[in-house]
Amino acid sequence: MANGNSTFSVIGSDVTIKGDVSASVDLHVDGKIEGDIKCASLVQGEGSTVNGGVTADSARMSGKVVGSITAKELVILKSARIEGDVHYDALTIEQGAQVDGRFSPNARSKAPAAAAPKPVSSSSGGDKDPQLSVAG
Repeated sequence: MANGNSTFSVIGSDVTIKGDVSASVDLHVDGKIEGDIKCASLVQGEGSTVNGGVTADSARMSGKVVGSITAKELVILKSARIEGDVHYDALTIEQGAQVDGRFSPNARSKAPAAAAPKPVSSSSGGDKDPQLSVAG
């Protein structure tokens, strides 16, 4: 897929895929996927459905997902309906989005030994701290 001719792939609204989807490029999903998705960047259309886990560096969700989502940068739009746990580094949720699951920063799922040498400081900054923002 990553042959230099294509920078993204589209799964149209009339397409149903039964099985896992893996893309080395950005993926736009308007159809239905019954399986796990793994890609660099995912944009999910409002009418699409994913029955499976989603793993991406960045994801912009606006359809239905039944399964867990793991992304470094995750945007959940107001039309999204998610049934599953959400793992993230940076998270934005629009008012009206529905999530039935647990939220967990990716940093928590990493080995605790990696966080032990970090000195404690009074400032609350840092590139690795999980971020949550709510869009209105």
